[in-house]
Amino acid sequence: MLTRTLVLAAALCAVPFTSVLAQPAMTVDPDRLTETVRTLASDVFEGRAPGTRGEERTLGYLIARFEALGLEPAGTDGGWLQKVPLLHTRLGTPERLGFASPKGAIDPVLAQDIYLSTIRPDDAARIADAPVVFVGYGVKAPERGWDDFKGADLKGKVAVFLINDPDFAAKPGEPAAGKFGDRTMTYYGRWTYKFEEAARQGAVAALIVHNAAGVGYGWNVVISPGGENYDIVRPAEQLTSLKLQGWLSAEMSARLFAAAGLDLAKLEVAARAPGFRPVELKGVTLGADIPVTPEVVDSHNVLARIPGTTRPDEIVMYGAHWDAYGAGKPDAEGRIYRAGANDDALGIAGMFEIARAMKAGPAAQRSVVFGAWTAEERGLLGSEYYAANPLFPMDKTVANLGLDILQTAGAANDVVLVGRGQNTLEDDMARVAATQGRTVTPESLPERGLFYRADHFSFAKRGVPVMLLMGIAGAANLKQGGVAAGQAWIDAYTGKCYHQACDAWGPDWNLDGAVQDIELIGVIGAELANSSRWPQWKAGSEFKAIRDKAGVPKQ
Repeated sequence: MLTRTLVLAAALCAVPFTSVLAQPAMTVDPDRLTETVRTLASDVFEGRAPGTRGEERTLGYLIARFEALGLEPAGTDGGWLQKVPLLHTRLGTPERLGFASPKGAIDPVLAQDIYLSTIRPDDAARIADAPVVFVGYGVKAPERGWDDFKGADLKGKVAVFLINDPDFAAKPGEPAAGKFGDRTMTYYGRWTYKFEEAARQGAVAALIVHNAAGVGYGWNVVISPGGENYDIVRPAEQLTSLKLQGWLSAEMSARLFAAAGLDLAKLEVAARAPGFRPVELKGVTLGADIPVTPEVVDSHNVLARIPGTTRPDEIVMYGAHWDAYGAGKPDAEGRIYRAGANDDALGIAGMFEIARAMKAGPAAQRSVVFGAWTAEERGLLGSEYYAANPLFPMDKTVANLGLDILQTAGAANDVVLVGRGQNTLEDDMARVAATQGRTVTPESLPERGLFYRADHFSFAKRGVPVMLLMGIAGAANLKQGGVAAGQAWIDAYTGKCYHQACDAWGPDWNLDGAVQDIELIGVIGAELANSSRWPQWKAGSEFKAIRDKAGVPKQ
């Protein structure tokens, strides 16, 4: 593997920024990346789960690394940390779990037929024979002329959803076609939205029919949290109505609908029309009595800063998440820690390298803040808590630049763009990539909604322009093997090791492509830190109005 150098000064001089300061060369060393990844993914950190001994060790390591790089603490009250109070729940062995139906009892097997969790602080999840209602895609979007609920009363009932948007599987000429960005997923297609909407409708439980193509991953990923869940600690009046939330396997879903005399495949087609109305599975009810162990866990974000010189109140922010999945059942090789070597120890390593390069030269005009987020794997909770309780104002945050999973298969001829058409940072990506001899390739499967699945989204919701580099967003055109080799890497990683114990460093890792991406996003951040420019949301982005309302300069 090669250590390559991309000179910031050359990139800076290529564009007409105001008050630009020359920067030193940015050198990202794959050996330092490897050292960081092997350390964070080692058994010493016990899978880096929030609220565990693994977190304590991780926080100490991150702080020590930022201190060694010469950065300043940027957390609460002048420290390195921002406390993130989390509700952690774990389901026990069900005392009762089953469906009643006109064709007899249906008893699903946990983790095989059904996956469940809760984000309520109760000692048990009890549901007394609640009626089951199919609500299609569960979308309530008045701005798009779409309402799957049609005023139906879901209080005390179990809502069953399809994943993704109404136009995900729509064929040309169908009413839903093009209503929700065609193959590009909107937030309405995300499982998080569907659970939120079910709670707004008063449902007592919500279940999503698993479809690997629609959600972007297999059943193995669905069940990987092992019955655990997390949420930000909320006051009683803000608690969700959902006592249970989760997924049904495709096979169990078809069986359940058939027991009510319904054809799920036909209902999936019907749900792609705006006139669809909720359909009760007559005679089908869910009963559950599952013990829950709730606890409040104080987790933490780690924040570090390089202060700006002339406009220190304006913030360019980098982000990556430090958490992974902790301990689980032994895999075939006996490994119990799901330590996330790529997801996202490699992103943390990339942030350290960017911080090292920036600290080596003169301080920029704007401050540069590095956020190591907790609980990303639990629903973007660390970044969401920060965005709801920012330590630097959102209207002074120039951009948020995220690193979350980078490809480890070698140098590429391109860089993959997540969220095409959202903001002007993608124009910066194209320009800087060109200086590397690379082009920009849009994500290959926008229907998977990766734009909504990483920590940068917490900032986008507040109107901050964002950029995400994620190696599984599309097959890189690798210098050795082309697109086919890039897709083979994605298939192997997502099919076998994503959120599993085998997401571990290996001697076969080739970090030349990761180096390219880290240098690219490092240059973009350095340019912003040394200019007076404010990235802008593009017309048509759902986040543009939020930023415009904040009164951020339009330049």
